[in-house]
Amino acid sequence: MKKHLTNRDKQAQETKRKLIESAHQVFLQNGFEKTTISQIIKTAGVGYGTAYVYFKNKHELFIAIMEEVMQQFFEVAHQKFRPDTAAEASSQIKNQVREYMNLAIQNRPIMKVVNDAIGSSDRIEAEWENIRNEFIRGITSDINHSQEKQLVNTEFDPAITAKSWYYMNEMFMWQLVDADDNHDNLEHIVEQLSLFYTSALYNG
Repeated sequence: MKKHLTNRDKQAQETKRKLIESAHQVFLQNGFEKTTISQIIKTAGVGYGTAYVYFKNKHELFIAIMEEVMQQFFEVAHQKFRPDTAAEASSQIKNQVREYMNLAIQNRPIMKVVNDAIGSSDRIEAEWENIRNEFIRGITSDINHSQEKQLVNTEFDPAITAKSWYYMNEMFMWQLVDADDNHDNLEHIVEQLSLFYTSALYNG
């Protein structure tokens, strides 16, 4: 049964929404390092005491902003990968790489702030590390499956290979986020990364 929201509950939700939307605006304008929680509170037009009930600092506000983007990355990380042939694996890998890169490009403004924040905040870096670990766990499972299907050379250590593959993708992802115009370059990167990975791992 859906819980009935009181006027107080609705007001609390509205206050949080105003703070998060204002934080998003200020972070995009100033970057992570130069943004202060005072600037955010002033932009939201709420009282300091009220604001601190919901968010103790700018790190908590930025994590709230990151959650929506992180959920999109988690959806890519959790995609089903159970190919029966090397050709199927190659196609699925290429699609996943493309979705990962496109997701970062679509969220470029806030991803630029995320990159800035990772170097400035241990808490933000820990949040991004959760995304990394989700991908690495998923890729490790995918490699294990492909080895069981005798599609991938069993000499490859799944965990080490997964970590190497993920960090290679992340490196190019940040380059695409920083670039101004990258639609043509995107497809070339997707093709080359996928070719490199599948040619090294997959048999036939």
